[in-house]
Amino acid sequence: MDSAPSPFPTGAEPAPWWTRAVVYQVYPRSFMDSDGDGVGDLGGILQRLDHLTDLGVDVLWLSPVYPSPQADNGYDISDYRDIDPLFGSLAQLDELIAALHARGMKLVMDLVVNHTSDAHPWFEESRASRTSPKRDWYWWRPPRPGFAAGDPGAEPTNWQSFFSGPTWTLDEASGEYYLHLFDRRQPDLNWENPEVRHAVYDMMRWWLDRGVDGFRMDVINMISKDVAPDGSLHDGPPIPGSALGSGYASFICGPRIHEFLQEMHREVFAGRPEALLTVGEMPGVTVEQARLFTDPARAEVDMVFQFEHVGLDHGTSKWEVHPLRMRDLKASFGRWQTGLAEVGWNSLYWDNHDQPRAVSRFGDDSPEFRRDSATCLATLLHLHRGTPYVYQGQELGMANYPFRSLEEFADVESLNHHVHAVSAGHDPADVLAALRTSSRDNARTPVQWDDSPHAGFTTGRPWLAVNPDHVEWNAAAQRDDPTSVLAHYRRLIALRHEDPVVALGDFHLLLPEHDEVYAFTRSRDGGTLLVVCNVGRTTYRLSSLLPEVVDAELVLGNLPEDDPAVLRPWEARVLRLP
Repeated sequence: MDSAPSPFPTGAEPAPWWTRAVVYQVYPRSFMDSDGDGVGDLGGILQRLDHLTDLGVDVLWLSPVYPSPQADNGYDISDYRDIDPLFGSLAQLDELIAALHARGMKLVMDLVVNHTSDAHPWFEESRASRTSPKRDWYWWRPPRPGFAAGDPGAEPTNWQSFFSGPTWTLDEASGEYYLHLFDRRQPDLNWENPEVRHAVYDMMRWWLDRGVDGFRMDVINMISKDVAPDGSLHDGPPIPGSALGSGYASFICGPRIHEFLQEMHREVFAGRPEALLTVGEMPGVTVEQARLFTDPARAEVDMVFQFEHVGLDHGTSKWEVHPLRMRDLKASFGRWQTGLAEVGWNSLYWDNHDQPRAVSRFGDDSPEFRRDSATCLATLLHLHRGTPYVYQGQELGMANYPFRSLEEFADVESLNHHVHAVSAGHDPADVLAALRTSSRDNARTPVQWDDSPHAGFTTGRPWLAVNPDHVEWNAAAQRDDPTSVLAHYRRLIALRHEDPVVALGDFHLLLPEHDEVYAFTRSRDGGTLLVVCNVGRTTYRLSSLLPEVVDAELVLGNLPEDDPAVLRPWEARVLRLP
């Protein structure tokens, strides 16, 4: 799979700054606690900025710190223009912006505008009466024709929520239902209403004026719904084994999504001199759609988060896990590399706050191979063309938590799934096993700073238990170890900054059918890097698979140099071809 020449020229017109940047995601409640209440906060982030400077990242993406009832850990926002006291204050956020800028880093805030909290004043006013001026700021609909409010099946559509159950909740006072694609405490905003859009744009300008450098836009491709001429929404195809249906066709990249994003760009970003970054999280987006979203000429977003590769090990849902076939991953990555080669840009990630830990999911977290697989996966990802994202703790090789019981989980998605799956007759032991593998809580255990009782995260009781393996796997143990996962991440990030082939080179996939050796080249201006990664426990004779490796110069490897003709288990090499 070859990619076409880069759209970013080598001459006087420089490529956008984010082509050579690396983003670090902070999930604030689990990063560092500065006041002993067991929840991470802005003060804690300020205390740990040296870690980010040492790592060499360019951007801090901060998951939501706005006022929130915390039904979905801050993704249910009740005030877009303040900081939740749980995390600190606006003054501390200003301090963080200044401290990051002084270190040459940027701050990207999470923008959650598909929905608000049901405690947001906009929603409280909207639900106050059917004649409220803000009634149409949300999706209110009467019961399905022929049904009374509250009857089984009376919901306006048959859509299933991302967090289990229907997407509609009855408001008893008005006798109407409101739409929520996620939790019932996260009502969807009605972007068909221009007043909603302009209130959002005004809020975004307020943050940019404060010094924020851009936004990661949560499920932004869901803001346009497919509305019939009479104002109704459409039922979706039935979901096997459920009384509900999939509404994807009605809200994934809906009919006005490009119009809304172009309007947002004009109203919020156009004409600003700052080097800003806009990232659209877009579940279900295709390569073809992503080309449109990220085409600079269309002025929508700089890059998208797509989910194709993190769905390859799923069955009918994320809770049904299948072994990942490496050929499928190669095909997926290769398709995105090729599809966004001439136009647009990739986001590269394994981990984030919604995904299990990559070393446990795609790697090998056994004592023998945990370090090697963590560094191999990092090399594989960071040498692709696109902007890499490092999720907190990933640079330490943090792994999934050994959950033993339901009581150890906190995530609303996981707990809702357990209720619905058990009530549907599934074996509780099987449901618990699925949670253990796939729960978002795996990514949300506190960052492991040292080997003290709570891993240096808090002096109090952590909101979510610290992984017991922190005694061995922690930042303090790795900081001065040149063979550590942390040291390897430093080298990878430095390589992207230093070598334009890594940032902008063309991509060509090699050995597409091989089950364990993932290999590709990156080429630009006559220079070529060959990347070879062994994503398994078998040793391979490279001299027969890729004879050119024998005479190549080693630029970066994750294992001590040995026989160049042999690729050891979980070994990764970046080589410069003569």
